[in-house]
Amino acid sequence: MTARQATEPNKGFLGWLRVVTIGRNPATTLVRAVVLGVLCWLVFNYTLLPIRVSGVSMEPNYHDGAANVINRLVYKRHEPQRGDVVGIRLTPDDGSKPSIIYLKRIIGLPGETVAFRGGHVMINGQVLDEPYEKEKCDWNTVTMKLGPGDYFVVGDNRTMSQFDHFFGKVERTRIVGKVVW
Repeated sequence: MTARQATEPNKGFLGWLRVVTIGRNPATTLVRAVVLGVLCWLVFNYTLLPIRVSGVSMEPNYHDGAANVINRLVYKRHEPQRGDVVGIRLTPDDGSKPSIIYLKRIIGLPGETVAFRGGHVMINGQVLDEPYEKEKCDWNTVTMKLGPGDYFVVGDNRTMSQFDHFFGKVERTRIVGKVVW
């Protein structure tokens, strides 16, 4: 075996390794990497918002610590619907802290009246059918009239005390998007 034959397998392996890591044409690979980076930046800054659930207010449907994605563009074509799980952005008035995003379910639409009576959600005086609810709650609240740009949101875990929940009327501008995953 000659010295040249002994080095050819290494050259083949190194050549393959080079092709896998930087491609046959490094300039093309660099352009592809930049395009992919910009595309990922656009998608995750303007379209999809990854979030992690913290707390039990959306259980049993969304578990504490679970990762989800909010689609920010879904409501560009149509308005939020009853039953949608959405991200609600809460921004402190003084701007000193970063905003917090809550996952909540929309149960009341603009112009409706919403109340909890004997563990049931009442929309315009009628009991709301909620197939996603596993257990009945014991909440009782006053009737709330929603304005033209208001939605009523609440968590799915209503076995907790109503005083341990963030729920109620939110403006359409605070809805970031719909949870898609």
